[in-house]
Amino acid sequence: MFTLPPLPYAENALEPVISANTLSFHYGKHHKAYVDNLNKLASGTQYESMPLEQVIRDTAGKADKVGVFNNAAQVWNHTFFWNCLRNGAGGKPTGRIAQMIDSDLGGYDNFKKEFANACVTQFGSGWGWLVASGGKLAIMKTPNAENPLSKGQTALLTIDVWEHAYYLDYQNRRPDFVNAVIDKLLNWNFAAENLSRA
Repeated sequence: MFTLPPLPYAENALEPVISANTLSFHYGKHHKAYVDNLNKLASGTQYESMPLEQVIRDTAGKADKVGVFNNAAQVWNHTFFWNCLRNGAGGKPTGRIAQMIDSDLGGYDNFKKEFANACVTQFGSGWGWLVASGGKLAIMKTPNAENPLSKGQTALLTIDVWEHAYYLDYQNRRPDFVNAVIDKLLNWNFAAENLSRA
């Protein structure tokens, strides 16, 4: 069955941008609940032995499978999100991804503005994404559990903008949370690895 992957760092590793208190609840309660719910929903079905990504693709857009999709996608989204963060990271990337940001997104400053805008303007719960699609980079946002996998795109980076991702630390100041993550935590090495597989 599906398991909760370990965090790639200690719960206090992202302070002061994200507190250990927030990470404890976000990972230990929310992420774990999605894993537990997925296991209950998948038990005794064809999904219990499928890779997580296949479950997401197979259930996307199917009204009778929405519970399986939501929990599977949220397990994947959160695991991906933890890897998008690293203390002492953020700022401008280098290498191929930097060149593509220049050519496809109008440079780093424009990327930062557009990525932050996608995260901040996602109404309600959801995610902001940097993706590779058709050989180019793009910025998108998705509601609730939706993600680029079900749209045939390769996710490079994401920021979780569900309120539980930031409310204990930032209350209603979503823009402050988003900008702090972009400036101080975005793991461009992870993004480059994802780009190399796109």
